[in-house]
Amino acid sequence: MEVFSLLIILATSLATSHGSDLGIPHQIHSLRPQSGSSGAHVPGLSCLSWRLGVEAHNIIGWTTIPQACANYVGHYMLGHQYRKDSRGVTHEALLYAESLKLVGDCKDIWVFDIDETTLSNLPYYAQHGFGAEPYNATLFNEWVNKGEAPPLPESLKLYKKLLSLGLKVVFITGRPEHQRNVTATNLKNVGYLTWEKLILKGSSETGSTAVEYKSSQRKMLEKKGYRVIGNMGDQWSDILGTHVGNRTFKLPDPMYYIS
Repeated sequence: MEVFSLLIILATSLATSHGSDLGIPHQIHSLRPQSGSSGAHVPGLSCLSWRLGVEAHNIIGWTTIPQACANYVGHYMLGHQYRKDSRGVTHEALLYAESLKLVGDCKDIWVFDIDETTLSNLPYYAQHGFGAEPYNATLFNEWVNKGEAPPLPESLKLYKKLLSLGLKVVFITGRPEHQRNVTATNLKNVGYLTWEKLILKGSSETGSTAVEYKSSQRKMLEKKGYRVIGNMGDQWSDILGTHVGNRTFKLPDPMYYIS
């Protein structure tokens, strides 16, 4: 059984066992569009429509998912649809990459985000309401520092195929610089064995938004002669701004929003 399948089983178990402790019902059940977490109708709220609004970048600036959608989001993230949606994105990305005629000077790069793009934090979020709880930096960093995040299967497959095509990979993450070693080790342990650059957020960039920070880093890459052929992330802030690359690809993530 592959790692991500084991993750689904583990996360489902954690979501069920920890739900009562957190005061949020996390038991995952069949999707109920137009329904709250208990199946009762919530006037004016459709969790499926809310997720569509998030992915289309029509709903922005939110800090937590609606409480009534905790079970819906949990079921989506742990169910088959999340993986199918991710596969749809990476499939299109691969078709695009395969159509390219690379120069062959090792300057064609593909930019990946890390969290919820190449590594999955579902074991953490399954214990914290799938985004229904306010973000807790201390607890999240404790999780990151364990270095146990599994890979997103479809992203790992794409990564390997991009390397085989002759593209170089650059990771640009909002993780702080002091998490470089644990991040690099985690990436290698789950199959991301090589990369051109691993860029983390330095202390001088603490006040920058994700859009500003990542735009600046891509600009610096281009100044060094690199060509951003593709750019993939789970947040719109990964692929908006300047110097975004020839094509961008947005992976699904209804659990949190980063501006």
